[in-house]
Amino acid sequence: MVRFKLDATVPPGLTADQEARLASMTDAEITAAAEADPDNPPLSEEELSRMAAARFVRSVREGTGLTQAGFASAFRIGIGRLRDLEQGRSRADSALLAYLTVIAREPGTVRRVLASEDTMNA
Repeated sequence: MVRFKLDATVPPGLTADQEARLASMTDAEITAAAEADPDNPPLSEEELSRMAAARFVRSVREGTGLTQAGFASAFRIGIGRLRDLEQGRSRADSALLAYLTVIAREPGTVRRVLASEDTMNA
């Protein structure tokens, strides 16, 4: 096994032979080859859906510029729950998805509302 570290600024590419082979294949041949690869089976619809949901949660958090801990604290979401959501181990219910959508669109408003709730309960 050969270990190497990817350079994010220079993604891995295909060799000239690999590019030529790929260019000579039809879309159907490419799909058949990918589906026949035992080391990389196609994802199921459930797996694709779980990945999309995880990406959504992470993109909302990253849009605020906060770390997982900062986001969880600021918006009162359990840090373990947030990690599970971002890693696709669990899925958000419809209420949490709605809350995340509001955070994505109006994070400052949500923070102000939560802060005013804190002062009302003090």
